[in-house]
Amino acid sequence: MLTVEELPDCPVATTLRLVGNKWKILIIQRLLDRPWRFNELHRSIDGLSQKVLTENLRQLEEDGLITRTVYPEVPVRVEYALTDVADTMRPIISSMQEWGLWYQAQVRGQDTGEE
Repeated sequence: MLTVEELPDCPVATTLRLVGNKWKILIIQRLLDRPWRFNELHRSIDGLSQKVLTENLRQLEEDGLITRTVYPEVPVRVEYALTDVADTMRPIISSMQEWGLWYQAQVRGQDTGEE
């Protein structure tokens, strides 16, 4: 979790500091549905390397947005899930999805293929 000293003055900047890269928001979007395992997340997000996924999962955990649960099984099973704090972002991500769908429809409606 951020310390008081690390908090930006602007609340939008605070949000961007926590989820401002494309990978973090996509990870959170996946975790809105259910807990995921590392390889599931890796396979579900095109272009995301294992190294970058690991770094982003660690940052999200440090910031208190996800939990990492290790199950004492052979082989070891690790699941990532949203915390209650991150779950409050559900309406924000839903709005982003709705706007993205609207924008895609606008672009597709304008692209008639004619010149």
